Amino acid sequence: MIAWQIALLAMSLYLIIAFAIGLSAGRGRSFFSISEYAVGDRGFGLFVMWFLMGGTIFSAFSFLGGPGWAYSKGAASLYILAYCTLGLLPWYIIGPKVARLGKKADYITMGDFLGDRFKSKFLIIIIGVVSLLAFIPYLTLQIKGMGYIFNVLTFDNISYNFGALIALGIVVIYVATSGVRGAAWSDVFQAILMLIVAWILGIYFVESLHGSLGNMFSKIIENDPDFLTIGNEGSKISAARYSSNIVVSMLGFVMWPHLFTKSYATTARRIKLTVLVYPIFAIFLLPVLFIGFSAIGVVPDDALGRPGEVLPYLITHHLTESGILYGIVGAGALAAAMSSSDAITHGASVSFGRDICKVIFPSLKENQELWIMRLAVIGVGAISYCIAIYGSDGLIALLLGAYGAIVQLAPGVYSGLFWKKASTLGVIIGLIVGIIITIYFQYIATSSPYDLHPGLIGVLVNIAIVFFVSMIKQQNEESYIHASKFVDE
Repeated sequence: MIAWQIALLAMSLYLIIAFAIGLSAGRGRSFFSISEYAVGDRGFGLFVMWFLMGGTIFSAFSFLGGPGWAYSKGAASLYILAYCTLGLLPWYIIGPKVARLGKKADYITMGDFLGDRFKSKFLIIIIGVVSLLAFIPYLTLQIKGMGYIFNVLTFDNISYNFGALIALGIVVIYVATSGVRGAAWSDVFQAILMLIVAWILGIYFVESLHGSLGNMFSKIIENDPDFLTIGNEGSKISAARYSSNIVVSMLGFVMWPHLFTKSYATTARRIKLTVLVYPIFAIFLLPVLFIGFSAIGVVPDDALGRPGEVLPYLITHHLTESGILYGIVGAGALAAAMSSSDAITHGASVSFGRDICKVIFPSLKENQELWIMRLAVIGVGAISYCIAIYGSDGLIALLLGAYGAIVQLAPGVYSGLFWKKASTLGVIIGLIVGIIITIYFQYIATSSPYDLHPGLIGVLVNIAIVFFVSMIKQQNEESYIHASKFVDE
C-alpha cells in the first residue's frame, strides 16, 4: 500500500472507533427522554466533564489556527493560553447556582433559565436566534477543517467535499442517536488522541528543525526582536486589544449556550472541581503553539495561502513520508474538529427545539420536541455543510466576531443570578444594543475606540443599559419576590 492509502486506513479506523463510542454511549438509556438527550439526566462525573468541556473548546481552529497564529502573530498567540487558563473561572461562581436552579425547575437551556427569571418568551426566542447564528459559522469552520485534513493528508485522492461529508455524517448520526452522552464519551477518546498527537508533533518539529526550544526562540528574537512582544511598536498586537480579547473570552466562554447548559448535566461540586483542574488542558495548547513557532524561518512566506496552512505544510514537507504517521496526525486533527462539531450540533439542536419551537408552539409534547431536536441535528449540519462547500468566505472573521455577540448574554445571566432589581426590559434592550454595537465595530467601522475588542465595547454599553433601565423602572412586589427565588438560591 502507498502512503496515502495507509493514511486513509488509519483515519478511517479512528472514525470507526469514534462512531462506535458515540453510538454505544446511549445504549441502555431512554431514547425518548429530553432530559437524557439534552443533559444526560444530570449525572455526568468529573472525568467526563473535564474532557467534555476541554474537547468542546479545542477544535479544528486550535489544531490549524493555533499554529497559524503563532507563525503569523507571534506573542499575540499567547492569548490562547490565557484564554484557556482563565476562561472557565466564572463558571466556578455561576455554575453551581445554575445547576441547582436547573435541577429544581428542570431547565435544559439558557433560554429556560433567563425566560423563567425575567418572565419573557421574547427573550427566550432572542437567545435561541443568537445561539443559532453563532453556532452555524462555528460548525462550518469545523467542517472546513475536516474536509481539508482528508484532502491534504491523502494527497488529493479524497476530495475536500467527500472527506467533510463523511466526518460530519458520523457526528450527526451519533449525536442524533445518543445526544449529549454520545458527544461526551466521544470527546473523552478524541481529547486523549489529540493531546498525544499534539505533543508528538510539537516535540518532533522543534527538535528536527531547530534542535531545541532555546535555539528556536533565539533565532526568532535574532530575526525580529519585537515578534515575541505585546504592545511595542513592532509587535503584532496592541496591549489594549490583547487584554480586551482575554476579558471578552473570559466573560463569554461559558455564555456559549452549549457550554452553559453543561451546568445542568452535573452537580455543583463537580462543576467546581472541573474548574479547578481545567487549566491542565492548556498543556495541549503549548505544543500547538510550538509547531507554529518552529515554522518561522523554515516555511517561505510565499508558500502559504493563509497562516492556517502552516501545519499541513510542515507535515507534507518536513515529516517522514510514512502513511502511518500521516494517518495518526490526520486522526488527531479530525478528533479536534469532531470534538467541537458534536457539541455544537447538539447544542444547536437543543436550542432550536426548546428556545424557538417550544416557545412558538407551547403545546408540543415531549416526544415531538425531542424529535425536532434530533432532526435539527441533521438540519444544522446540512446548512453548515452547504456553507462550507459553496460560500464560506470570511468565516474566520465571523467566528472571531461571534464571541463579541455571545458575550452580550453575560449581563442578563449575571444580573439574573445576583441582582433582584434587574428588569426584563433592561436586559432585552441591553442585549440587542450590545449586539448591534459589536457588529458595527466588528464589521462596519474601520477601527474600534482605543483598539478594544468590539465585544467589550458592546458589553460595557449593555451593562450600562441594564443598570440604568433597572434603576429607573420600578418593580412591583410580585416581581421582586420572584427574583428573590433566583438571587437567594
